[in-house]
Amino acid sequence: MSQTWRGFASDNYAGIHPEVLSAIEAANDGHDVAYGEDRATAHLRELVRENFGADAQVFPVFNGTGANVVALQAMTRSWEAVVCTDTAHIHVDEGGAPEKVAGLKLWTAPTTDGLLTVEALDAQIYRMGDVHRAQPAALSVTQSSELGTAYTIDQLGSLVRRAHEHGLHVHVDGARLANAAASLGVPLRAITTDIGVDAISFGGTKNGAMGAEAVIVTNPELAMDVPFARKTDMQLASKMRFISAQLAALLTDDLWLRNASHANAMAQRLALGVGQISGVEVLRRVDANAVFAILPPAATARLQERFRFYTWDEATGEVRWMCSWDTTESDVDAFVAAIDEEMSA
Repeated sequence: MSQTWRGFASDNYAGIHPEVLSAIEAANDGHDVAYGEDRATAHLRELVRENFGADAQVFPVFNGTGANVVALQAMTRSWEAVVCTDTAHIHVDEGGAPEKVAGLKLWTAPTTDGLLTVEALDAQIYRMGDVHRAQPAALSVTQSSELGTAYTIDQLGSLVRRAHEHGLHVHVDGARLANAAASLGVPLRAITTDIGVDAISFGGTKNGAMGAEAVIVTNPELAMDVPFARKTDMQLASKMRFISAQLAALLTDDLWLRNASHANAMAQRLALGVGQISGVEVLRRVDANAVFAILPPAATARLQERFRFYTWDEATGEVRWMCSWDTTESDVDAFVAAIDEEMSA
């Protein structure tokens, strides 16, 4: 396969950003203390406080599923539950890890655009105190959502306030938090700390890292439990400096913003291009770096022989196209031309 090959299936397909790769190399300097007492992790803590607030604490982990499970486990007890959307990654795409590893019940709320509403949250708060129903104790929202949409500050703030009124902690699955912040034109803390979110799964892998995620805690009460959950969930890295160095690189000189803004811009270019092709329907808002479209199954099958991407909904024929930090304008234009060619076939 050519080194210039590009896919539109996932932003995980992209390589490592050169600045992140340089940071890994710089961290590979002699010996350093294991399990997070190293210089790179100390530097990361400073950068996290700068970006998420003076009280924010960071706990690097290996992957996004691990970040979500660790954060949610720190928020809940064994008889409690997490409220999320029916499209949430923790519900659909984590192989049952929240249930199997953390022992959590997930109460799911329907959504048409990937965004939970206050009304949908309220509908899950019932039979409180009833031992026959797993008790809602946390709310998990995805920003940006699995359908490529982003909560506004007001939307997310309203959800956080209502969740706290119900006595729930709030977790943000931020695998693409950078894309949401870039889309909204706000700093990272504006859609997390400033509106009262308790913990964040901060994604780096989809934004130019080799493999780095973190649990960021802004509620000091939770911070005491996260280190133990991280260890028992097998997410404590011995050579943590190499994970921390990647995250620190993303938070240095706004690399996270540069990468996310570019990926978002390429998704907008793609949506604009395919929107002019007869027979292609772009059904959802393009807030971040994902484009969802419907086209005839035969055209999809032919395209998938030339480009990698996923069919999102077999019943409707909806597909998902993802752009990443290294997607180029020529990548997008070539893909649009191929779609046009297959639709005309």
